[in-house]
Amino acid sequence: MTSAPGSSRSVRSGTDGAPEAALVVVAADGGTTTVRLNRPEAMNALDVATKVALRDALTTAAADERTRCVVLTGTGRAFCVGQDLREHARLLADGGREGAEALRTTVTEHYNVIASTLATMPKPVVAAVNGVAAGAGAAFTFAADVRILAESAGFAMAFTGIGLSADSGSSWWLPRLVGAAKAKELLLMPRTVGAHEALDLGLATEVVPDADLAARTREVAARLAAGPTVAYGAVREALVYSLAHPLAESLSHEGELMALTGGTADHQDAVRAFLAKEKPTFEGR
Repeated sequence: MTSAPGSSRSVRSGTDGAPEAALVVVAADGGTTTVRLNRPEAMNALDVATKVALRDALTTAAADERTRCVVLTGTGRAFCVGQDLREHARLLADGGREGAEALRTTVTEHYNVIASTLATMPKPVVAAVNGVAAGAGAAFTFAADVRILAESAGFAMAFTGIGLSADSGSSWWLPRLVGAAKAKELLLMPRTVGAHEALDLGLATEVVPDADLAARTREVAARLAAGPTVAYGAVREALVYSLAHPLAESLSHEGELMALTGGTADHQDAVRAFLAKEKPTFEGR
């Protein structure tokens, strides 16, 4: 990523020769990179061009050593309502089986990559949920470490409502966040879960008034961006690994990550600061 601190850029996509729309806007502020879905007129629905732009923006932020925290959010009254059904309906009408195949292709090429990047990038991720997050949009937030919801926001696991199974990691994250029984309920009988219910269920980290969402997100992201980035990445990796491995393997993996983080400048400086009774300053390396 080449954005300087305090700068912003648009990730543009277009294939028909028409003026390209800024489907995803990326802004760098110190160590925080904000990735903002920018189709407010479509409630940030995910057509192919938007999925490509989002995938590429997140992949770039994940690899950027200057980015120490990523914020994912949306423009307008929705966070993201998931798949663009208008585009999908056209594909089905035009292609029949080819349209159905396009759905499988987009899961592999777009949704899976986005979900995996959010869950595994070596730095913390904050989802600033400014409105409804449905389907894949909800799933993307579940991969984040912190989910800050505006009071008007909510989640809707809308997949079965249109005759589809779950994607983007929904079947993996939901049982781990709310338990298997509640996950089945939300997926089999989709409804909108309001912000405060989401907080009670464990789907939200905190809920704030709509007017406070941006400020609170900046505060949380700045704190994470100023922290020990390598350690944060290792913790993210350890948690995902341990969810799918037995204790002995998880203990061994923890040992590998402890050796990795023990060799960082942040650890060495933090130990020195502790002994000197000073506040440590982390540089993310």
